[in-house]
Amino acid sequence: MALKATIHKAEVQLADMDRNHYADLSLTLARHPSENDERMMTRLLMYALHAQEGIALGKGLSDVEEPAVWVKDMTGEIQLWIDIGQPDEVRLRKACGRAAQVVVLCYASSCDIWWKQIESRLTRLRNLTVLRMPAQTAQALAGLAERSMRLQCLVQDGAVTLSSDAAAVEVELVTLRGAQADGRVQA
Repeated sequence: MALKATIHKAEVQLADMDRNHYADLSLTLARHPSENDERMMTRLLMYALHAQEGIALGKGLSDVEEPAVWVKDMTGEIQLWIDIGQPDEVRLRKACGRAAQVVVLCYASSCDIWWKQIESRLTRLRNLTVLRMPAQTAQALAGLAERSMRLQCLVQDGAVTLSSDAAAVEVELVTLRGAQADGRVQA
């Protein structure tokens, strides 16, 4: 018998002062049996940081053809593909071919090793951005996870804070590789 996903509900008050975007987000996160709280909360964080019209949580671990989060325009074209973890080169190439922009957020202690192994093979992917979040930050985000969550996400001057009534987590995202709108890669 297959294990079923655990459903988590999140109400997120978003104040992204850097993008001048303010919203009350109501999310239903289906946590796959093999997904841990760190990954689930990282998906939630990336959703909040990229919130815009057309954003949706993908099936993630349940469907390898979908990202953790994505943004589609009205025609169904994928504008933004967000992967969480350490995807392989083939997955990244496919994602960069399907989407206008691809963002990967790695949050494990082995991120630097993964990136050193894969970086040189991805030089032609002009629409790829790779971010690293310290493993301890992901663990702190996992501490905010509950079946029913009320969270606040504040983005100001590049600083990100995700908080609940019980705790606040300062999130530092380090850019390992950045793509610019004009197609040039920012290292």
